Amino acid sequence: MTPAALTDLPLWPPLNLTRDPLVPLDAGERRRFVGPVTRVRLPTDATAWLVTRHADVRQLLRHPGFSADLTRPGFPLLRRLAPGALGDRRGGFIRMDGAEHARLRRMLTAEFMIKNVRRIEPLIRQTVDRTLDDLRDAGPPADLVTTFALPLPSMVICHLLGVPYADHDFFQERSRTLIDRDAPPERVRRHVQELRDYLQRLVEAKVAAGDRTDDLLSRLARDRVDTGELAVDELVGMAVLLLIAGHETTANMIGLSTLLLLRHPARYAALRDDPGNADALVEELLRYLTIVRTGLPRLATEDVEIGGQLIRAGEGVIAVLSTANRDPAVFDRPEEFDPYRAAQQQLAFGFGVHQCIGQPLARAELRIALVELARRFPRLRVTATAGRLPTRHSSIVYGLGELPVTW
Repeated sequence: MTPAALTDLPLWPPLNLTRDPLVPLDAGERRRFVGPVTRVRLPTDATAWLVTRHADVRQLLRHPGFSADLTRPGFPLLRRLAPGALGDRRGGFIRMDGAEHARLRRMLTAEFMIKNVRRIEPLIRQTVDRTLDDLRDAGPPADLVTTFALPLPSMVICHLLGVPYADHDFFQERSRTLIDRDAPPERVRRHVQELRDYLQRLVEAKVAAGDRTDDLLSRLARDRVDTGELAVDELVGMAVLLLIAGHETTANMIGLSTLLLLRHPARYAALRDDPGNADALVEELLRYLTIVRTGLPRLATEDVEIGGQLIRAGEGVIAVLSTANRDPAVFDRPEEFDPYRAAQQQLAFGFGVHQCIGQPLARAELRIALVELARRFPRLRVTATAGRLPTRHSSIVYGLGELPVTW
């Protein structure tokens, strides 16, 4: 296949105050970028293959011939990084391959199984009630992001990991630097190290104390570090990954989901009147919004044909989840939001061996948060036009900067 003319990678959404923050691509952009595998130019001036169709994205993400290790020469980075910017990578299994990735991931699999998430649902409900009380006390009017969407998953992941929530401003600021494509390289390097140093002290204190607390980091310290299966540095790396992923993604999904549902008052009300459909609604929200809009980068380690295009070893690839989730070959009327759609094939959490390990927890938090929000705030409405809402357009995890609401 002859590749299309080289064009710039579309980092969605562009900085355009008139653009709908819920739409990753307009009709013209869909015609331009969605379809057969094609070459694009990255912000670093390197090139990569852009993979946008559902079947092609699935094939790529489950194929062992693609690496997630961004330290490999030629890996398709979306921003320039200073030497050593990522610091010590030990334990950060999301960027590992093969046996190294599998060994670390297995240590966490049971923690995030559906049955274990169901066991902590009372904790999630208590945290939702507490944050909704704060929202009530803050307004109206109030900012739903800072009073509800962000603190809720932060409180939950801090409780599960055993991280003091009192330090949430510290780790949230550093988390956002790490996923901000526009952050200066030196700030990225400094904030990575500061976050690791913070968690290193916390983990070492748990190891030294033989902490019997029933939080995740304490259990891993007892069951894995003390037995020699896991090094302290590896546990620190796992903690960094879980802390960032455990609140950034869910916080952005809560904010965007609320904005979308408030555009459809009947569907918002149905959450209160028919909460039994909430699981299906969450799947459709994940499909429709797909907050990892810049895609998942991979490096080919062998020659692989994807969607009829030969990708050679050493070439970079970007798998675009947001376009895969709007592929008309899989989803009927994909540009429409349909809470009664069977959206189980959505790829918002990725696919294959690197599929998000915390997805049962994310689903539970989103479902409980939205049902309780609709129940307690039935007259909630947004007080700003969609085009004027600040968005986190430079973040790898897309979301709203704020969502002003009243009731």
